Formats: sequence, C-alpha cells, structure tokens
Amino acid sequence: MKNTEPKKVLINGANGKMGRALVRLISEQPQLGLTVAATREAGQEIKTDFDIVIDFSTPQGAQEAFLLAKKHHKAFLTGTTNLPATFLFQMQQEEKIPVFFAPNVSLSVYFFTELAKQAAKMYNGYETHLHEIHHVHKKDAPSGTAKNLASAVNFPAEKVTYERIGETVGTHEVKFSSPWDEITLTHQATNRDLFAKSALEIATWLVTCRAGFYTMSDYAKFKLKENKK
Repeated sequence: MKNTEPKKVLINGANGKMGRALVRLISEQPQLGLTVAATREAGQEIKTDFDIVIDFSTPQGAQEAFLLAKKHHKAFLTGTTNLPATFLFQMQQEEKIPVFFAPNVSLSVYFFTELAKQAAKMYNGYETHLHEIHHVHKKDAPSGTAKNLASAVNFPAEKVTYERIGETVGTHEVKFSSPWDEITLTHQATNRDLFAKSALEIATWLVTCRAGFYTMSDYAKFKLKENKK
C-alpha cells in the first residue's frame, strides 16, 4: 500500500518572508502532502524528525542546514542566493542525499530564462541590456536570478542594472536592441507565493529522488514528462 503520510518539512529561515510564506502555504494546501515538522534559524539545534529541509535564509544558515540534512540523511532544498563557491561545489558533489539548488525556484522564471537564452542566440549582434527590480530589503545586488539570467544570455553580471523599490517582489527584463528594432522580454512576479508554492512542489518531488545534485533543469524535465501523461 502506498504511504500517504505527509512528508515532514524542516523550514530553515522561517522568520523571513519566504519562510513565513512556506509555513502558511503548507497549512493552506494539505493536498501537497506536506506538514511543518519544525522551524529553524541560524545557530538553533533541532531534535525533531523530518524528511526534508527547505532553506531560504543566509549563506551561513544554508550551510548549517545542509550539514543538518546530511547528518540525518534527509533531502535538502535551498533557494538562498550569494552562496560561496566552495559550498556550491560541495552540494554539486553530494552523493548521499538528494540536494536541490536554484537561485530562483519558480518554474516560470526557469522557462523565461530559457526563452531569453534562445533569443540571445537568435539576436546575436544586437546590443543586450539586463535590468532587475526588487524590494528595498533585498541584500544582494544584482540578484541571484539576475546573475543566472546574465550568464544564460552571455552578458557580464557586473553590467546588470538594478533598482530597489518599495515591496516589489521581482521584475527581470532582457532587452535586445539594434538600429532598426528592439525586443524586450520581461518576467514580473506579483506575489511571493509564486516562489513559495513552487519550492513546496519541488520538495514533494525531491523527496522521491535518488541521492545527488538537482537543479531547475532536472525539475523542468520531470514536469514536462509528467504533463505528457
């Protein structure tokens, strides 16, 4: 008989905007098959049993949460940005637990990035400009999403322009210009729940995966295959 018990989630960085959204959505959407086992902030010890750690915190908090997941042999998902290169390499080499990392966990942002990548190839020779807008509380600039987008279209991250305005959730714009025309691609997130809901959906998939390192590309392939059924 298939196990229908909800998977127990440890939310790392639960006092942040994303952490609070995750806690609320797990409560509001029982169909996801998840329950909050515990919440954690940097430096806290956890004795509660869990199936997966979802982390949206700080680089230090993410590394602590990763070690906690490894210690308990549980899945680990992080969307924390500005992580040290050594930590990224450590996650990429993981072979004992399933690990997922993306600077932006939205599937729509992933496909937007793929679209921009193809556009950059099509409009080779055009002048490229990349601009992003986030809320005033955003600590890294440009954002991790903008850096990933810049890499996808072969644009120097240091040339990304950015603004911090009010409570803007996140807007990313890629513009290709020539003397004859201009093409603009834009993704605008209007509600932070976009990212929280996507993170939870990825978590339900990740707990079924074998040990190893996963990205949005892996999850997108899974979703496309699932949608064909």
